[in-house]
Amino acid sequence: MSEMNCTREPQYQRDLEIAHTRGLATLGLMTNQAWYDDPKHLLFTAARYKFVAKMLSGMKRVLEVGCADAFFTRIVVQEVGALTATDFDEVFIKDVKKRMDLRWAFEVQQHDLLATPFPGEFDAAYAMDVIEHINPKQELQFIENIVSSLSKEGVLILGSPSLESQAYASLQSKEGHVNCKTAPQMRELMKHFFHNIFLFSMNDEVLHTGYAPMAHYRLVMGCTRKKN
Repeated sequence: MSEMNCTREPQYQRDLEIAHTRGLATLGLMTNQAWYDDPKHLLFTAARYKFVAKMLSGMKRVLEVGCADAFFTRIVVQEVGALTATDFDEVFIKDVKKRMDLRWAFEVQQHDLLATPFPGEFDAAYAMDVIEHINPKQELQFIENIVSSLSKEGVLILGSPSLESQAYASLQSKEGHVNCKTAPQMRELMKHFFHNIFLFSMNDEVLHTGYAPMAHYRLVMGCTRKKN
């Protein structure tokens, strides 16, 4: 192997090997835009998906709602048995399928959860940055459709910017945000469907249980379904 094809330290040779055999990975549509406009936001998003992955670790079947380009879905795939990712926008679904890596393969389908539940039964579901785009008049139907696909002991995790954060959000990030909530509002929403609710806060990439009104982002987890 020529010197140009060898790293100076041997432990980094795998970097070249993967680049030569697999090529360089490409960002998805949404992550590409974030990398161009606000690179640090990728760190925040990755941290949210890591939280989901650890909370759902060991689950056999997991449903992601509103996956967009599903760039960070692979983090959850590492921890669960099988994952199905859905989004209502065909543009993003085509992008996900085009970039799918067989080593980290997962099912991906176009589906509108506002219209109908997704077929099948899942141990858990999650939706990152989706509920804030749902009209408040439709939010109960949206979550009911998700919960309909969960097993009796199923878990649902929702992630959303906090209502308090919107005063500091950029115009682009606020576009389409019609349903951001306070912590009590998020808890009250989940109480319609679950007996046990756990609320977390995030500032940048840091997850905590501190003073909720100062949180930029909110994660809520519901466990043990109520009877439909």
